[in-house]
Order: sequence, then C-alpha cells, then structure tokens
Amino acid sequence: MEWHQIQYFQTVAKTEHITRAAELLSISQPALSRSISKLEEELGVPLFDRKGRNIILNRFGKMFLHRVERSIKEIEIGKAEIQDAIHPNHGIVSLAFLHSLGISFVPKIVSSFQSLYPNVKFQLNQASSLHVLEQLELGEIDVALLSLHQETKEIVREPLMVEELFLIVSIQHPLANRDEVDLKAIREEPFIAFKDGYGLRTITDDLCRQANFSPHVVFEGEEIGTVAGLVAAKLGVSLVPDLSILDKSKVKLIRVREPICKRTIGIAWKEGRYLSPVTKRFIHYVKDLSSF
Repeated sequence: MEWHQIQYFQTVAKTEHITRAAELLSISQPALSRSISKLEEELGVPLFDRKGRNIILNRFGKMFLHRVERSIKEIEIGKAEIQDAIHPNHGIVSLAFLHSLGISFVPKIVSSFQSLYPNVKFQLNQASSLHVLEQLELGEIDVALLSLHQETKEIVREPLMVEELFLIVSIQHPLANRDEVDLKAIREEPFIAFKDGYGLRTITDDLCRQANFSPHVVFEGEEIGTVAGLVAAKLGVSLVPDLSILDKSKVKLIRVREPICKRTIGIAWKEGRYLSPVTKRFIHYVKDLSSF
C-alpha cells in the first residue's frame, strides 16, 4: 500500500465521483480507477458500491476512511511539530474566550505577548462557556480563557484570577442608595440573566440557590453591555463583574454580602492534545502574569 493510494482514496471517498476526484488530483481517470481497484484488491474488499457511473462509499469504505483520516491527521501533526521545532517563535495560537473577557483582559494579554513575539499570530473566538468547552474537546482551538465553574473530563484548568460579582440596579432603583445587600434582597425582583450555556448564568443560578430562591428571569442576554443596558432601563437587576463597559452614571454596583459572589477566571486546554511550542509559551506567559 502506497501513500498516494491513501490520498487518492480519501479524495474519491469525499467526492464519490471518479471524474471529479481525478480532476482534483490532476491525474487521469483510468489511472485513478486502477489505483482504487489495486487498493481494494490489497484490502480484499470493495470500498465502494458502483451503480452505473456513480460510486457510493460502502460500510468497508467508511471503516477504512475513518482510519485513513486519523492517519493523515497524525502525519499533519508530525509535519507541524517539525516546523514548530524549526521556528519556535512563530506559529498561530488558537484562543477562545468569554465575551466579557474581550473588553480588556484578552486584548491586554494578546498585545503584551505579541510585543515580545511579533511573529506570532492569534486566531480569536468569543463564545459562551459551553461552546468554548465544546471547541476544546473537539480540538477546534488550542487554549481557552473562561470561568472555572465546572469540571470537564480531559480539560486541564489553571486558575488565573478571582472576579467579584456585583448586583447592578438602575440608579433610580430603591436599592441604589445601598452599598451592600444580601442577595435575598432581590428575590422578588425581575432579573436580567445571561442565556443558558453562559458561565455567568450557571454561576448566578447557583448563587441564587444558595440564597434559597430562584431568579425571576424576564430577559436573557449574551453580553454584559446588553444586560447592563436593560438594567439601566429599569427592566430588572443582574449580577455582573465590575467592567469598564458599565456606565456607572446609569447603573449602581452594589456589593453582595451573602452569599459571596465571585467567579474564578482561568486558562484551559485539552489534556493529551498536541500543543505547539508557541502555544505552550503563551500558556506559561499568561500563568506567570501577576498584574491581574
């Protein structure tokens, strides 16, 4: 079995069309057909069901394609490892992060890292906590910055900082003259929450359970700016970290005495997955920062 046969098979399997595959591979159709037939002969089974001019990948073909794609991916990783070894200060860091961290936290980290390693590029993606974890598990990203509110198998997590969460109310709200309250003070208030799958939604629901009530959710948002805008419009209250995006001329931040309201922000990556030297360097860089 030769390497070009593997590549030819993958292309034919993806297109299920000999003529189109031959065009993509820049070889003649008879040569491609002979290569596939030779591969099937070596394996001892047909990989495609032939119906006139059409071919369809059969169950043996699907089994073999699964292994072929894994093998090709391993070879691609091997090539990447060699390139990384040759150019350890180059490469791409694929980073996903929560929407709230994109206001200042992530820009500060990326900017300072690139000032040291200007040849490094970043692929950035904002998403909910649930989506970020899915991307990590599927290998779609290298590393993530998110809240560490739940354990996930095969995901390595390192805490970076703890953020206090504040109750925010409109400056015209009756609680706006208070600097501290217990969370139970808002048990009857309409609540502006984040959508399911967002870390702040999970944390908020848990904190309200600790205070022995369920929040009366009237609106759901995806970004802190939107949530704060709805609060400023006197449509409800919410729990958020103290970020620069908050217009404190329109909302009042109130410290919560009980329960303690906070979230831990950390860096995460998938255990056992290949990480390039530049990605490892970025992880160590972020962990070593003490200014956050």
